[in-house]
Amino acid sequence: MKYMMTYDLMESMRNTNEWMGATAKAMASYPAFALSMNPMVKMTAAWGEVTERSFARMVDKPDWGIRSIPGPDGQDHLIDVKNVVERPFGNLIQFFVRRRAPMKRRVLLVAPMSGHYATLVRSTVTSLLPDCDVFVTDWHNARDIPVSAGKFDIEDYTLYLVDFMRELGPDTHVIAVCQPVPLTLAATAYLAAEDPDAQPRSLTLIGGPVDPDAAATDVTDFGRRVTMGQLEQTAIQRVGFMYKGAGRMVYPGLLQLQSFISMNAERHGKAFKEQILRVARGEASDHDAHNRFYDEYLAVMDMPAEFYLSTVERIFKNGEIAKNEFVVAGKKVDMGAITRVAVKTVEGEKDDISAPGQCVAALALCTGLPDSKKASHLEPGAGHYGIFAGKSWRLNIRPLVLAFIDANSGEIEPATVKTKAAKAAS
Repeated sequence: MKYMMTYDLMESMRNTNEWMGATAKAMASYPAFALSMNPMVKMTAAWGEVTERSFARMVDKPDWGIRSIPGPDGQDHLIDVKNVVERPFGNLIQFFVRRRAPMKRRVLLVAPMSGHYATLVRSTVTSLLPDCDVFVTDWHNARDIPVSAGKFDIEDYTLYLVDFMRELGPDTHVIAVCQPVPLTLAATAYLAAEDPDAQPRSLTLIGGPVDPDAAATDVTDFGRRVTMGQLEQTAIQRVGFMYKGAGRMVYPGLLQLQSFISMNAERHGKAFKEQILRVARGEASDHDAHNRFYDEYLAVMDMPAEFYLSTVERIFKNGEIAKNEFVVAGKKVDMGAITRVAVKTVEGEKDDISAPGQCVAALALCTGLPDSKKASHLEPGAGHYGIFAGKSWRLNIRPLVLAFIDANSGEIEPATVKTKAAKAAS
């Protein structure tokens, strides 16, 4: 399947379905049909509207849509999204709050590179902005990155995080969500060994596969069933000539979306049928619950092939992070090197993506960290999405994370000073 033809075929099918939806909506909306009492006319227009929007949003990057936040003085503060570090495969961005002094809490939110854009954590960002200065990793769609930019695997990803942490400095508190959890842990350990003065103050790991074998899910079962050869042949394609990344090997977003939907096909099918009926009855709106969710869920991005394949092989199959055998740029990363960064894990009791046990395994890897700097939380009844963006996050987890940040915001003696003092004493 590693051909441009298969990539373009999927895009052609998507484009055709979008066109069919637009055509059905337009034809069923002719004024002459207003005299007809046939309910199928409204149903056809409704089907067309839902279909067109669904297939159109698959190739659009959602907007952050965070315009302002209320301030303590009762006035609204406008938000500007600024690039702090620009790189070919992803930028470090800041949600800059106008007319507000720097906050005591400085947070780096590491968004997943797992098929969706960083806007997946929009509600997380919105909830943190009133109390924190927020920075986010904004990963780029691989189809828009020229082949000349080179490869991007999990080692490159880890080094990106290292550079972002260095840029923000040691007063930063890092929150990693889902896929980047093990690599964020590795980046922190890398800094602990190579540049200890640049380490963040705290590290909050939310629902990520540090040890995928700690609890089985459909994701881990898939990783075990499929060989790397099969995966490369069935999942990897070349970007077509429509995009700047023409010829780049990727795991296409449309193919990923097919997998996402197949995991809960019945639920998604029911949601679309009900939305068509709501549109036909005039009960739907542009920003109703269905559209808010699927505008984000259906907006997918291509992943670099080497990043996807190395994630499956090294994180899930070989368990390099779980076994503390991860290597970055020829250097072994020892999680035991983390000795002063406070680490907290958060898991959802009903998480079917990264089941309880997979994330908390990070604490056992931090052998050099005292128990006083370790914490964990298991949220009862919460699924994967809920622990970072849903009700569980808003009501329970967010306050715990902010309290953890505050508890670990004290002054830290630089490692270089400690080293000089130790040498003087000897």
